[in-house]
Amino acid sequence: MSPRKELINKVIKLSIQAGGAIMDIYDSNNFYSTKKKDSSPLTEADLVSNEIILNGLKKVKPSLPILSEESSEIDFNERSGWERYWLVDPLDGTKEFLKRNGEFTVNIALVEHGKPIFGVIYAPFLKILYWGSRGYGSYEIFGKNKAKKITVSEKNKFRIAASRSHQNSLELENFFKKQECTIIQKGSSLKFCMVANGNIDVYPRIGPTSEWDTAAGHAIIKYAGGVIVNFMGQEITYNKENLINPNFIAGSSKMLALEIKKMIKNEE
Repeated sequence: MSPRKELINKVIKLSIQAGGAIMDIYDSNNFYSTKKKDSSPLTEADLVSNEIILNGLKKVKPSLPILSEESSEIDFNERSGWERYWLVDPLDGTKEFLKRNGEFTVNIALVEHGKPIFGVIYAPFLKILYWGSRGYGSYEIFGKNKAKKITVSEKNKFRIAASRSHQNSLELENFFKKQECTIIQKGSSLKFCMVANGNIDVYPRIGPTSEWDTAAGHAIIKYAGGVIVNFMGQEITYNKENLINPNFIAGSSKMLALEIKKMIKNEE
């Protein structure tokens, strides 16, 4: 069953509210950074956004469980029984937040039977919001402008996204050097959004990402007509016992994704 429009609108408003709180801290120039267990940075903005989103989602749909990056210590024996749940990254791109380049986002996804059926990504500094849902398609909203429906590009111009703050694998670096392509560096989940709106053709990722990093972007790409597949060509799934994603390629089609994978791996 597709999410109701009322629910979608409430979650969009919630992402904007969390983004506003993040910007209050960003503009204050008075935020701290600590380290989590995996050595990734943690700021006051991560925690404030997380609290706003968790409290808000409990009001929006009290019956649904929530898995968030900042509260992910939930045993798989409990999670494995979840048919539908929220998957949240309250501040995706904390490194970009600390670098003050504006490329950070709020990510909220609704996952059903291991697949995202709705996702919202809000970039509060840029004032751009993206959402995608089963039954509705995907949309882009700039500021207070009217929502614009978006679809992936079918031109295959080889405009390729690369992470701004995470080092690419040697395989990807070699691939980039060999191809006549345009490399576009972006932080956080904005890479997924640029695939969804047709401004990037493909985003390959070799290296660890967590499920909350990709779920909202996955929904937005999927309902814009694109795919996120592993290197075997299978759609990536969620609520696994290990919350780390496999290597993946996001693109306008499975055919393009597998073509890029062969080129990265030097396969015939």
